[in-house]
Amino acid sequence: MPTPQKAQVIEEIQNKFENSSGIYFTNYQGIDVGQMTKLRDKFRENNVEFKVTKNTLTAIGAKNAGFDGIEEILNGMVGIAYSSDDPTAPARVIKKFIEGKGNLDVLGILFEGQLYGSDKYLEFADLPTREELLAKLLAGLNYPMSKLAMTLGGAMTKLTRTLTSLKETKA
Repeated sequence: MPTPQKAQVIEEIQNKFENSSGIYFTNYQGIDVGQMTKLRDKFRENNVEFKVTKNTLTAIGAKNAGFDGIEEILNGMVGIAYSSDDPTAPARVIKKFIEGKGNLDVLGILFEGQLYGSDKYLEFADLPTREELLAKLLAGLNYPMSKLAMTLGGAMTKLTRTLTSLKETKA
């Protein structure tokens, strides 16, 4: 029977697994305190929570949330990035951290309820953000209307010039 403190940690982990759309399991061995602080700051800036909990408690919390097979990933020094808003945000932060000579290994990803291998994070990191996708959608929707307005404006200008020219020739 777990102690009340451990039961509370298990419940928190279970809630994170249930409410997060992107969960990234990382091995942080070899990262010094300065690098870890920078990494946590970058995660915080992107609304990502980075937690280090005991692997056994994480496994119990994940199992309680309905995710089996996580135990295989939970070996060694595992830090977990939880994102509820943008499931690709942790991937972008991890990619930038590694490119900046950071020592962080991705062990696995739980993305929208589906478990993926470690190499998949690069694909997720290259996906556009939600804001970028919305901007592209709006630009795509706006283009036909802009084109129609320009066409109609050009036709009206041409008609006005023709009428003005006709008026001058009659006068």
